[in-house]
Amino acid sequence: CRLSTAEMLLWKEMSMEMGNVTTVQEFILVGFPAIQHLGKILFLVHVLAYLASTIGNAVIVTITCADSRLHTPMYFFLSTFSFVECCFINAVIPKLLIIFLLGRQTISFLACLIQAFLFFFLGAAGFFLIAVMSLDRYVAICKPLHYTTIMNLKTCFLLITACFTLAFPLISGLVVKVSQLSFCGPHVIPHFFCDVGPLIHLSCSDPRSVDMLAFVLISFILLTSFLITLIAYSNIIVTILRLPSARERQKAFSTCSSHLMVLSLMYGSCVFIYVKPKQTNRLDSNKEAALVNTVVSPLLNPVICTLRNKQVHQALRETMCRMKISR
Repeated sequence: CRLSTAEMLLWKEMSMEMGNVTTVQEFILVGFPAIQHLGKILFLVHVLAYLASTIGNAVIVTITCADSRLHTPMYFFLSTFSFVECCFINAVIPKLLIIFLLGRQTISFLACLIQAFLFFFLGAAGFFLIAVMSLDRYVAICKPLHYTTIMNLKTCFLLITACFTLAFPLISGLVVKVSQLSFCGPHVIPHFFCDVGPLIHLSCSDPRSVDMLAFVLISFILLTSFLITLIAYSNIIVTILRLPSARERQKAFSTCSSHLMVLSLMYGSCVFIYVKPKQTNRLDSNKEAALVNTVVSPLLNPVICTLRNKQVHQALRETMCRMKISR
């Protein structure tokens, strides 16, 4: 059964006082025990969402590479974002599906750390990419005459590289710090994946410094990308409102509306989960918010970001026609 917060703290104190040095070799992911009786239904729902997310994002990457008309900075950034989303959901969702189908699952200590690293590294890179896409829309709308000069191929590659290069040391440092904590029991993680917050609170060591480090790093990632996005879109809105034609304003707003929908989903769920120093008392509500971040957002991103775009529709139809002709 799952231990309460008080019982968990008492266990840690007793372990340290008795000099218990037994190292936990694996953890148990409990998932959603309160609704486990609906496991098969939840498995079916989530496997469909998983397949739709993977296929949708993979289609975006494929048609962007295949169609030369989509070889523009906007679609280059979107296809990179879709690739990150594909990797992101495959780092978490398969284990969730097994939990829904078979109940609580064990995961080794090393595999748990790898999953935590992939989740946060890809998540951080995704938020930095969101900021880069905001800058791309800012240049396209506010400085259209200089767009091709500013957003050239070299600049695009540098921005993409910067997203991953900045995310890697931040998340690596955090996961290394977590790996250096002592884990002597309990070994039950009240979540469906190895989230850093619940993992830190299972430590027999004093987790306060690592907990604060996680809070500072995640807040830095979210706030930095949010501020860049906020400044970019504030300028975009001012520029759009100055456009003389109502049709031009509508076209400009429609270009940005899908991006803003993705932003609200991603920032809303992540701020709810991570931007607070103490997470112990809100683990149950965190799991529901994490489902939005890991299942809902990747599912909706292909639809609201790209697949509703006329250029993508045309490229997709022509690609399918070429496939039929080749057969």
